[in-house]
Amino acid sequence: MKKQIPKGLYAITAENFSNGKDNIRVVKEMLDAGIKILQYRDKYKSKLEKFKQCETIRKLTLDYGCFFIINDDIDIALALQSEGIHLGQDDLPITEARKIVGDNIVIGLSTHSSEQALSAVKHGADYIGVGPIYKTFTKDNGVNPVGLEYLHFCVKNIKIPKVAIGGIKLSNLLEVCKYKPDNICMVTEITLSKNIKLTIKNVQEVVNGHC
Repeated sequence: MKKQIPKGLYAITAENFSNGKDNIRVVKEMLDAGIKILQYRDKYKSKLEKFKQCETIRKLTLDYGCFFIINDDIDIALALQSEGIHLGQDDLPITEARKIVGDNIVIGLSTHSSEQALSAVKHGADYIGVGPIYKTFTKDNGVNPVGLEYLHFCVKNIKIPKVAIGGIKLSNLLEVCKYKPDNICMVTEITLSKNIKLTIKNVQEVVNGHC
């Protein structure tokens, strides 16, 4: 049976937005707080630096039973046998990525429009990122916010899991949850928190109760 991403809170690393802590330390805090789906994303390190961090994180995710997704780097995902790979619109097409990773690795794709969402399904994505819902500063070449209307479209029309992402905070979480996405993704709300465990606990309570 093909793997599926777990529902709920989806965390992403962001070392440049982690109060000086490295990805490994932040991941340990996330896992201790109960995170069950984690994406490693780092746009600034060399391939070797990313591999070394992912190697350590992979061991941690196996110990904690966490679904581990690697952003962009298909070779690292294969080498470490991660559960998933996440691609952007400018990365290798899904059909080509599937030839490389086979059917045992989940492929997610960032989407920013209804056309991209429908295309993702057509070409075999296992889940889609839906966003950015709000303005986000975690990417140098960020896409303009697509708003809640696009999330509404995806929930109504896209059958594969949908991950709401982009500028989501505790302060706006309830309005995102109204649309019942399969996953809520937060980046800096978690990585910049002075108390990651407490923040995740507070977020989980909202997500479990309203999403």
